[in-house]
Parts: sequence; C-alpha cells; structure tokens
Amino acid sequence: MNGKSSKPASPSLPGGLSVRDAQACILGKTAPLGAEDIALERALGRVLAADVRADRDLPPHDISAMDGYAVCAADTADAPARLKIVDDIRAGDTPRVTLQRGQCARIMTGAPVPAGADTVVRVEDTRPGPDDAVDILIPVRAATDIRRRAENMRRGEIVLAAGTGIGPGTVGALATAKQATVAVHRQPRVAILSSGNELEALREPFDPGKIPDANTYALMAQVQAQGVEPDLLGIARDDPAELSGFLERGLGYDILLVSGGASVGVHDHVRPTLAALGVAMHFWRVEMRPGHPVAFGTRGRCFVFCLPGNPVSSMVCFEQFVLPALRALAGHRRLFRRTLPARLTHAVESRPGRIEFMRVTLARDASGIYEAASAGSQSSGDMLSMARADGLLIVPSASKGLAAGETARVQLLETGAYQDEAELGDEPCSQKDVHRASLHDTIGP
Repeated sequence: MNGKSSKPASPSLPGGLSVRDAQACILGKTAPLGAEDIALERALGRVLAADVRADRDLPPHDISAMDGYAVCAADTADAPARLKIVDDIRAGDTPRVTLQRGQCARIMTGAPVPAGADTVVRVEDTRPGPDDAVDILIPVRAATDIRRRAENMRRGEIVLAAGTGIGPGTVGALATAKQATVAVHRQPRVAILSSGNELEALREPFDPGKIPDANTYALMAQVQAQGVEPDLLGIARDDPAELSGFLERGLGYDILLVSGGASVGVHDHVRPTLAALGVAMHFWRVEMRPGHPVAFGTRGRCFVFCLPGNPVSSMVCFEQFVLPALRALAGHRRLFRRTLPARLTHAVESRPGRIEFMRVTLARDASGIYEAASAGSQSSGDMLSMARADGLLIVPSASKGLAAGETARVQLLETGAYQDEAELGDEPCSQKDVHRASLHDTIGP
C-alpha cells in the first residue's frame, strides 16, 4: 500500500474508461500464443492448439453393452424361448461362428456381437436350460443393448477441436485417441514486481514502520490458480535507476504485473520509467471501486499491467483485467469468472459513477436461494476480507445503493465451484433452480 503525495493527472494518458471498455482494449490486443508439443501427462489445464482426429473406429465393432446372450430378435418373439449356446465371447475375443436361427452366444460386456445376432438379452432376463441351452424369458427388440461400431469415434474425424480446454475428461478422450503427445498453446510467462520504499519483503526482519509485501504473493497465487508459475522479481525501491533495471527485466516476459508506484505522486516513478523504456500506455484509470488507478500498456509482445498498491485493489484489478488476458493468451475461449444471482441480506450503500466490486460471502437460505453478505471491511487494504470472500458482488455504476432483499450478481472468486451438499437431483428442478444456476453470465464484453 502506497501513501504517496499526489498531483494532477497527466492529460497525455487516457483515463476514466469503463470496466467493459478497458477489458475490450486489452482483449483487442491479445491472441493465443504459439504452440508447443507436450506429453499428455502434463496437458491438464492447457488448451489444444490443433485439431485431434480419431485414429480408429471406436468401438471397433458392434459390441455388447451388457453381460447376456447375443441372439436374433426374431427368436425371442414368442418368449419364453429355448436357444442353443454355440459360442462364448469375452471382451477382446473374436467370434468363432455365425449364428443360425435357434442359436445364441454367451457374451460379456464389451465383446463383439457375432454375425447372425442383432440384439442382446440381459442375463437377468434368462434362465439356464438343459445341456448347452438357455431359456429367453422375454421378447427383445432388435438392437437392444448393442453399442454400434464407431458410435463414439470414427476414424479420421475430428474428435477434439483446436481451442478445447483440457480437463480430466479431455485427457481421457486424448488417451482414447492415442495422443501421447499433444499440441497446446504455450502458457504465458508472467513476472511480478512490487514497488515502494514502504514495503517489507516476506523474509526480511520485522520492521514496525514497514508494510508487509502481500501483493506479490496474492498475485502469485492468482496466477498459479491458472496453472502458470510466475517469476517473482522482488521489490523495487522508489529510485528510477533501480526501478528501470527491474522493469527492463520484466519486459522480457509475456505479462509483467507491477503493483504500486503507478499513481501520480512525485515519487511514483513506474509510469514515467515505463515510458522511458518504450512502453506504450493504452489507458490509465478505470471507473471502478476498488482499483481506480490501474494502467495497461504494451511493449512489443509484452503486456504490462500497473496495479494499485492497495492489496485488495490489486487483486480485484487482476480478476477484471489480467485474468481475461492471461486466459486469452493461453488459448482459452471462456475468459471471465462465472457469476450467479444472489439476494442481499442487508442494504448496500453506493455512490453513482463507478462500478463497485464488494467482497461477499455466499450461503443458501432454506429454499435454496443464494444469499450474499458482506465479507467484512470493504477497505481496499483489508486482505482478511478478501480471504473470507466467496465472490465480488457487482454494484452497477449508476446505482445509488441496493436494498436488503434485492438481487444482485456475484462474480465467483473460486477457480472451481463447490458446495456443502451433493444435491443429486432426487426432486425435479424448478424454474427458480434453473435461474439460480445461470453461471455463465459475465460482465465482460
């Protein structure tokens, strides 16, 4: 947190953008990074850079979906019917005979259906007969419990398109397609730098006159949550020459995050030093609370984000601007945090003019509706309220405040969505449940 003196804003830098316009400015300059080949074992969380095609039909044959008997459906029309067992087929076997009328084959799940059979009778719908025979107890229609050849994958067809994010299911599908190595978009290289004489490094001796450097580690964790391991450059003191050295090193990365020192005080050297290093600034200041003094610039292929010194402001700005850029560079299609509607448990005061992001906790009432309550102090320096928060309640820029019981949208902070109970769908979903589950709305463009 920086407590530096201020002077009038520089007219040379655009300021006062809306969050949407600032996001559009950033994303208008992004494109997925180049491709690299990696082992499937390391592909989780990455994004495919090339289409993946099936190398075979899957299943490779018509196969049984159940343990039972492969039969001709016409032989079961007058069930019960007694059929002679002429083959025993396990998964991986090749059928030895072509079935004739009145014959059947014992078959296991996943085993190929023999010629002459057009359906499978489940074992529980049969009864052992004398000698090598079985009694079929019910009539069965053709194509029952048979998985058709190539119903999952057809040789040569695209099974996963470029741009697909790789989750656990995708890893399984890639393994099914025998992709030991996959082409993925390169992950952005990220550097993090804090700035300010007032900061005390994590492992420096205690100094009651200093402020612990929380920004470096909070930002580090936000980047790590996206599967990227950032480089921590340390703390640059309020000296232009020292700062220039740190910044020059950081400009060798895809993304440089600088927290603190980017305001307009006489000792705020970040922006003029960046300008001297050839960084083109595209905006300065966004109409939001917290996080108003945020700037974005580029040099070559490097994206530079100048984030506020207050730790909560820095984290909120990361969520709105850095996160979408980071995901876009990594090739993701979904760039923004999920949101959900929640009912306020108390009134919220607000001043019109800036969109506000309020730290809240979420809980469900007796009817299952999400309720949002303040996570504590909304001071931009209170990191504990950020630690408690489940999300950021969005107060529109035109709002003069929200009443208790009013519904507002909450931007989730967790990378995954979890809840206390399983809710396995024992009861049908109501229309209210459908509305409550609309998680894909975003405030972004």
